Amino acid sequence: MILLTGGNGQLGTELRHLLDEQGMTYVSTDAGEMDITNVEATRAYISKLKPTVIYHCAAYTAVDKAEDEGKELDEKINVDGTKNVAEAAEEVGATLIYISTDYVFDGTKKDGVYHTDDQTNPQNEYGRTKLLGEQIVQKTMSKYYIIRTSWVFGKYGHNFVFTMQKLAETRNQLTIVNDQFGRPTWTRTLAEFMVFIIEKQANYGIYHLSNENSCSWYEFAKEILKDTKVEVLPVDSSQFPQKATRPQYSVMDLSKTEALGFVIPTWQEALEQMLAGIE
Repeated sequence: MILLTGGNGQLGTELRHLLDEQGMTYVSTDAGEMDITNVEATRAYISKLKPTVIYHCAAYTAVDKAEDEGKELDEKINVDGTKNVAEAAEEVGATLIYISTDYVFDGTKKDGVYHTDDQTNPQNEYGRTKLLGEQIVQKTMSKYYIIRTSWVFGKYGHNFVFTMQKLAETRNQLTIVNDQFGRPTWTRTLAEFMVFIIEKQANYGIYHLSNENSCSWYEFAKEILKDTKVEVLPVDSSQFPQKATRPQYSVMDLSKTEALGFVIPTWQEALEQMLAGIE
């Protein structure tokens, strides 16, 4: 039996559609069905269901809010919630897939990509709580996969692609930061890897998954809006001060994932497929 947490979120929804396509049986939960911040409720739900696999997609992802008004909730969901799920999962012998982030790194590495065993050093609250979640999973679980991802976009929920498209409806010129670099990740690619890693029975541990090729937010925006008349102009991040510090450079190494035989499309290919799917 497969259990999903955060089944109505951006990634959870994508994963549900993929599992449906593959005819796989699963139980999808959100806060209404299983409040992961409640230790007794989480333990009772998981011990009754006895899943063999738990896809832990539930997370607090409001990066700027996590710095102040959402700080308590961020901690409650990403740290306490993960602890509750991990402990209950271990009790029933389940394999846990935990989704983490490039924000566990400080973004100062300039001489190459971030490897799975590189030093972590989060620079914002969201990154800090996701790293604590990783550590809890490693300490608690005997069977787990930690998948770090970055710059997530997809058909469901709010993300950078839809933000750009929305802005383009009312403006003929946009300024986008050109000094932060990373790898965009399509939720479909991520969901496919989550299923693949279980089927492959890969070695437990940490993996990085995003789409191939890297870019700046400016380059990403230009590609999103290439078929419009909107002019996209590059600026540095000092023009857009944000509460949470973002890594300047968080391109993650994908070789460990690719060594499993998982084929990763480029982010340009992924974006094209995603946009074709919503037209």
